[in-house]
Amino acid sequence: MRKIFLLTVASSLLLMAASMVSAAEPAQKTVIGISKIVSHPALDAVVKGIQDELAASKTVVEYDIQNANGDINTAASIANKFQAGKVAVAVGVATPTAQSLVNTLKGTPVVFSAVTDPVKAGLVSSLKKGEKNVTGVSDMTPVKQQIELLLKIKKVKKLGHVYTSSEENAVVLAAVVKQACKDLGIQYIETTVSKSAEVKQAVQSIIRRVDALYISTDNTVVSAMSAVADVAMKNKVPIMSADPSSAESYPVLAAWGFDYYKMGRVTGKMVNEILKGKKPEQMPTRFMTKTEDIDLLINLDVAKKLGLTIPADILKSANKIVENGKLTKK
Repeated sequence: MRKIFLLTVASSLLLMAASMVSAAEPAQKTVIGISKIVSHPALDAVVKGIQDELAASKTVVEYDIQNANGDINTAASIANKFQAGKVAVAVGVATPTAQSLVNTLKGTPVVFSAVTDPVKAGLVSSLKKGEKNVTGVSDMTPVKQQIELLLKIKKVKKLGHVYTSSEENAVVLAAVVKQACKDLGIQYIETTVSKSAEVKQAVQSIIRRVDALYISTDNTVVSAMSAVADVAMKNKVPIMSADPSSAESYPVLAAWGFDYYKMGRVTGKMVNEILKGKKPEQMPTRFMTKTEDIDLLINLDVAKKLGLTIPADILKSANKIVENGKLTKK
């Protein structure tokens, strides 16, 4: 009887000890892994938007934010890191990092953001639904309308385009730009790069043969926008950009595109929905289609230096205007 009593007491003490250890252990952290291909204003704005959206929804998470610095091998290493760290949701900001995450994280939800064509990138098979553990937000940009806006400001016979040959979204957009030029009767002159260090030389190679430059949402080129703008201004060649975020800091004549911070907020909503139990395959690719999601920036200082006049209707529709070195937002 005494042995039974002692065993009972011992068992009770072990249970109490286990309970105390369990209570002392902190709750398991919910980690969101974010991998961006490179750092520049637009992609940084996406990351900030994701964080702000989850904070606004009072979703308690921690972040593991990584920058691949334009290197595909680094993007793959980041994906492996997220796999080992068992992140709750992984976010790929831009096509190469999203592809690395999808190829590596087979059992973890992946949300892509700022991806031009997720179908051609192999992330989803249809825009109408997600794949198992994969969904996200596209930033397909209105290329033809952007070039048409440029033509209202300056007569252009030859349009130059610099893009990254190894970046899927950049290649897709290059084909769209080429077709748009054909439709508008403009000669298309292109040059390609593989990394940001090559951008300045690439621009120099075509700058004397073009009347204007078009810069798409090409992360490698946009990350070297200072070099693009420097060469363009020295040769008095205007830039039409699809990235208003970076255009705020450099002498770009006009920029028409998405508000990437708002894209980050949409991405954050999708992450939150997944954390609450929604399946990615039930979530089709989302697009930025609202009027308030679009920014049009006009730089009057650049127009003045190039001897160009901005039509009144374009100026009226712009919600960001640079004049006398000051950015005004409507």
